[in-house]
Amino acid sequence: MSAIVWIAAGSLAAWLWLLLCQGLFWRTDIRLPARTDPDDWPSVCVVVPARDEAAVLPASLPSLLAQDYPGRAEVFLVDDGSSDGTGELARELARTHGGLPLTVDSPGEPPEGWTGKLWAVRHGIRLARARTPEFLLLTDADIAHAPDSLRELVAAARTGDFDVVSQMARLRVESVWERLVVPAFVYFFAQLYPFRRIAVKGSRTAAAAGGCVLLRTDATERARIPDAIRHAVIDDVALARAVKKSGGHIWLGLADRVDSVRPYPRLHDLWRMVSRSAYAQLRHNPLLLAGTVAGLAVVYLVPPVALAVGLAAGNMWAATAGGLAWLLMTVTYVPMLRYYRQRLWLAPLLPVTAFLYLLMTVDSAVQHYRGRGAAWKGRTYTRPDTALDES
Repeated sequence: MSAIVWIAAGSLAAWLWLLLCQGLFWRTDIRLPARTDPDDWPSVCVVVPARDEAAVLPASLPSLLAQDYPGRAEVFLVDDGSSDGTGELARELARTHGGLPLTVDSPGEPPEGWTGKLWAVRHGIRLARARTPEFLLLTDADIAHAPDSLRELVAAARTGDFDVVSQMARLRVESVWERLVVPAFVYFFAQLYPFRRIAVKGSRTAAAAGGCVLLRTDATERARIPDAIRHAVIDDVALARAVKKSGGHIWLGLADRVDSVRPYPRLHDLWRMVSRSAYAQLRHNPLLLAGTVAGLAVVYLVPPVALAVGLAAGNMWAATAGGLAWLLMTVTYVPMLRYYRQRLWLAPLLPVTAFLYLLMTVDSAVQHYRGRGAAWKGRTYTRPDTALDES
């Protein structure tokens, strides 16, 4: 058998394994778990780190202030050195819309060894602890919440005795590039961190989605959040790992009514979103980079190439293996496209998107070795143990 047949067969075997043995990652039915309203609603403090977010705050902050929550709740927006009037705009929105009490404060520039976002989160948690809340909601400044979002999160945490309940906000998909790249971003994330395994106590899989994380306050103390993860730039995954390692019970799923309002209209915008953290996800390890590039090529690029080469050369073994692998890839991508309400003809284009992600990952490594690190809103993180999620 020729090399192309063996490679195509390897790709098909990889897809069969992913389909059957990777926690049903391709399914999109992991939503908030069964829940009942508690007899007494605990107090909650909402912490919003914000750096130069004036463009998105009018579409997001009012949704937090308007939360229909039966217990005591308060919002703390931490202005992380903004230069666009983020703090004053937040105060004006609170004066205009009313709702939950809002405190706006600033922690100053982060000391060495801290990422800016986590330094802001630390300051927000310190302010919140004065209110002795049972829960903290950590949410990004670009996230819009349905009016019942907070009460549903708290009910789920109380009912399931979870220390973390996190929802992956539905990202915006309006531009051509968003439609091509964004659903695949969530698909790849679920492939790395199958949601079904995250909630299993004792499993090693741990992840959260930084845009919406409800966290028990006592869990922050056990896991030393955020001090224990102060270097992390992919802070949501680091937070989930720290809580789970300390014995906490965590849950992550897709959101129905929690949405990101941040636009990524150009390929350049999406490229920055992915490349700023891709190499950090690989722990800045060249061997992991090489393995990832090879894996992406075998899993996502080989199937269409094997089908085309097999048909052109009259090699039916290569064509069949490649075609079946491409079919499995396409079928597993369909549920995510449906979740994002996108046209299903995008499913066979997943190899194109995967190739873009491969290039973004390589570019992330190139930027790292050029000393540029993970750049975001005027800050660059170059520590070898950092990981990024400041979207």
